[in-house]
Amino acid sequence: MTDHAAAAPTADAPQDAPAMPPFQVVLASGSPRRRELLEQAGVAFTVRTPATPVDETLEPDLAANPEEAAKKLAERKAGAVVQEVLAEDFTGMLIVIGADTMVVKDGVIFGKPRSLSDGKHMLRALSGATHEVVTGVSVWMIAAPTADDVSLGFRTFADVSRVTFRELTDAEIDDYLRKGESFDKAGAYAIQGEGAALVERLDGALDTVIGLPAERLVREFPDLIPA
Repeated sequence: MTDHAAAAPTADAPQDAPAMPPFQVVLASGSPRRRELLEQAGVAFTVRTPATPVDETLEPDLAANPEEAAKKLAERKAGAVVQEVLAEDFTGMLIVIGADTMVVKDGVIFGKPRSLSDGKHMLRALSGATHEVVTGVSVWMIAAPTADDVSLGFRTFADVSRVTFRELTDAEIDDYLRKGESFDKAGAYAIQGEGAALVERLDGALDTVIGLPAERLVREFPDLIPA
């Protein structure tokens, strides 16, 4: 959205025009980890997930480009909430944030494990190797003085961190899977939990690996925190 310089007041213009209301912020994700990261960054927000689950199917060209894939899924998630909001004749100023995180090793995207054996396969593949964690973020801004006068814009970016696992034994993998934190996590591990013990080195932002690069987000979108 474009910022315009304010015109100098004239004799006929009011000297104190009403200030624009601050943006309301909506996180288009039910992830408690993303919620915590946004709270820690000092953002006041509400959570709203799409009423209809977002299609996360990736076309072959997107699956071959994880950064673009993460960005596209983040756009779909945020865009679905934006469509619902506009259908309710929203008026005001709104920012909607969508995000998607994926683990990538040797060009292969690791999603959430579908089973215990799937999680074991992922952790064996990550053992003793370096992989990337890509989080796509899509930020949509709505300015609607009236329900019929709506300005809409969005910008999407991807942040990438590199994680190196130490060599893991089968017993260590089985023990970690028994802890139960793998099954709603891309790559079958949670770096902010017991999964930290699997990691030998992190290159990049920890919050990107957890699921939302909140520090970068606030830096690039200062309207998230009213002055």
